[in-house]
Amino acid sequence: MHQVLKQIKNGLIVSCQALEGEPLHSSFIMGRMALAAKEGGAAGIRANSVPDIKEIKKQVDLPVIGIIKQVYKDHPVFITPTMKEIDALAETGAEIIATDATNRIRPDGKDLKSFYQDVRSKYPDILLMGDVSTVEEALFADELGFDIVAPTLYGYTEETNGLKIDDYDYTVIKQIVKEVKHAKVIAEGNVSTPEIARSVLDFHVHSVVVGGAITRPQIITKRFVDAIKE
Repeated sequence: MHQVLKQIKNGLIVSCQALEGEPLHSSFIMGRMALAAKEGGAAGIRANSVPDIKEIKKQVDLPVIGIIKQVYKDHPVFITPTMKEIDALAETGAEIIATDATNRIRPDGKDLKSFYQDVRSKYPDILLMGDVSTVEEALFADELGFDIVAPTLYGYTEETNGLKIDDYDYTVIKQIVKEVKHAKVIAEGNVSTPEIARSVLDFHVHSVVVGGAITRPQIITKRFVDAIKE
């Protein structure tokens, strides 16, 4: 097994992201957030944008899953959608690059297969993670050769709109783990409590990503406020 995959096995990966317009939007803050995550025992970090990843790399020595959220007009594919974003991430030293691996055509007109082949040809040694929304997409990404697959986009595509991890009795993640043959399966998307994180690890996923429940205080605060109002 690849050394980086060994490092994150059975561990918690903390997604340190704050988009423009959010209170914590700052590479400095995301670097400190990653440091806090490391102090808490995180095995890895997921981060968005070149400046954030570079700052996080200064603060921690944990493996980083790098993405670039780049919107091209009104195109629905925005997680590391083209080779331009892959190139930028490769220069950051991120150990893993994640990209949208749904069945949708990308902003540059490429389908997933041709995009994957181009990336793998140019960067044969970088670990590639496919963010998918269905079991079928996970199986196709596995067939292509992605090192990791994760149902990150479950509930965020036209096909799965409105569905969330706590709505489906873990069926999707169980099925992906059961049917994917080669790629490591990481649980990601709406892992909102320690109990959910623990339970998905029990389904033999490789590791689990938690984001908003740890690193978005506005969301955490709202959960408390909503509970108090009830």
